[in-house]
Amino acid sequence: MIFSYSGTGNSRRVAESLGKRLEDAVEDITDVKIEKKEYTLPEGEILGFVFPVYAWAPPTIVMDFISLLRLSSAPKYVFFVCTCGDDSGKTADVFCKALKEKGWECNAGFSVIMPNTYVSLPGFNVDPLHIVSKKLREAKERIEYISSKLAARARLIDCYEGAFPWIKSYLIHPLFMHTLMSPKPFKAADSCISCGLCEKACPVRNIHLKERGKPEWGSHCTMCLACYHSCPKHAIEYSCLTQKKGQYLFDKSNKGL
Repeated sequence: MIFSYSGTGNSRRVAESLGKRLEDAVEDITDVKIEKKEYTLPEGEILGFVFPVYAWAPPTIVMDFISLLRLSSAPKYVFFVCTCGDDSGKTADVFCKALKEKGWECNAGFSVIMPNTYVSLPGFNVDPLHIVSKKLREAKERIEYISSKLAARARLIDCYEGAFPWIKSYLIHPLFMHTLMSPKPFKAADSCISCGLCEKACPVRNIHLKERGKPEWGSHCTMCLACYHSCPKHAIEYSCLTQKKGQYLFDKSNKGL
């Protein structure tokens, strides 16, 4: 069983690619009613998690999911794969600690570098198309490597932490969560055509079209920016921080991994 969470599609496609290669089922955690279901893992089945890195740590929605997930017995082999635009910081340590608190051992973990999607701070933008193509080519090779290691039940943590990982994950990440996770700065410009694609793209169903067909954001935003990237008119803005920034959606940029 592979549980995945994705905003703009990078992690979803990695999870699907791994599921296909490992002949394992993939479930989107936003569709799982974990408070009502106990999962039974057949003998020998692996338990995996695929998710994006948000500010050098696992997304809160993934951590909450793990804390609530109930299994009929302790899994024999657990892995994670995190996707990141550049580096993962101490994501592996944070994730493994969460599993340990459940009484589970994280046997393997990997990072996969994918195109950048975060645009809500100065200096952050999507990658140029040639970088997108390069990252996706290398990601395909990386997934093949990861699949072979998982099939062999390898025990290793192979994540690219980057520079100053402790500072990024344990100092910058909490600051980011405290100051930059509010959906209040989101707004739709006059160019919005009320197509509803942002509402459809939101993985946690936090957007609804209200007065005059304009989108309104609820309180449980994950800051995945799927709404921003999916808008065909580039009408969604996050304060003034995303003006003149690029857009990225996995399906629009390539045909698969």
